[in-house]
Amino acid sequence: MSPTDPAPDTTDAGAPTTAADFAIRTTGLQKVFRKQRAVDGIDLAVPRGAVFGFLGPNGSGKTTTIRMLLGLSSATGGTIEVLGESMPSALHSVLPRVGALVEGPAFYPYLSGRANLSRFDAADPTSDPRSRKDRVAAALDRVGLSHAADKKAHAYSLGMKQRLGLANALLSPRDLLVLDEPTNGLDPQGTREVRNLIRSLADDGTTVFVSSHLLAEIEQVCTHAGVMRTGKLVAQGTLDDLRSAGARTVTVHTPDLGQAGSVLMRLGLTPRHDGGADALVADLPVELLPETIVAELVRADVRVRGVAVGGGTLEDLFVALTGEGFDVAA
Repeated sequence: MSPTDPAPDTTDAGAPTTAADFAIRTTGLQKVFRKQRAVDGIDLAVPRGAVFGFLGPNGSGKTTTIRMLLGLSSATGGTIEVLGESMPSALHSVLPRVGALVEGPAFYPYLSGRANLSRFDAADPTSDPRSRKDRVAAALDRVGLSHAADKKAHAYSLGMKQRLGLANALLSPRDLLVLDEPTNGLDPQGTREVRNLIRSLADDGTTVFVSSHLLAEIEQVCTHAGVMRTGKLVAQGTLDDLRSAGARTVTVHTPDLGQAGSVLMRLGLTPRHDGGADALVADLPVELLPETIVAELVRADVRVRGVAVGGGTLEDLFVALTGEGFDVAA
């Protein structure tokens, strides 16, 4: 698959089909800055109840898309539906049902974490002031900040500020949670806690839309994903669908490299020496089974030390579609 190939078609008979089935749906969504198309006609489809990973290199249009979804930036063209309603015309009825953490949290630096959340909650016309104290305490507890609730926000670390931003997004029950790099600045323990939080929210029926550059986070927590490249949505679907769209490889370990190479070429493969001193690697087409390769190698008296099938991962697909590497650190 080359970066210019169309996005894999991952639709099936059980896929969502109506507006009510989607938490987010866009058609031909565009954003043009002067002559630059930051978002170029994307058709995004996020099923209700999904944990959707939004992937792409820096500058691919992810944050611009999120800003348009939330009414923070106007679209140049196309349509947006969030929770079944047209945006931005339904902004006032939709946003109270949406929690968001976009482009990093911003707080009053000389107020405590608790006081910041109280102010944000008071600014929400739908919140009940009688239960504000309990609501703020519950949100702080859910993100592990109860111990620092009365500490001034300017003294918070970057990871603590991320947690406080998440707490703000969780002050009220949400049908949709939009998170832009939610684990930015968190240590491994904090990252695991956020991952568990996202899972628990999804178990409660909340749709979670996560923009991230960390492949490990997307693979461990998401059910669906979409890949952006230079303003275009080049792939989307379930994680299994996207993995299967990635190119597979076969690696043959043998001391008989010349003989093994001849067998692989006879099978229509193009072996290359990039798997180690005793290994040959070749792209593996779907129609050729690994056991067929092993049988042919044995038939040719090739001494086989091992055969491994690789690929079919999100990283493979990302590199194939965008031509760029991917940060796989957790």
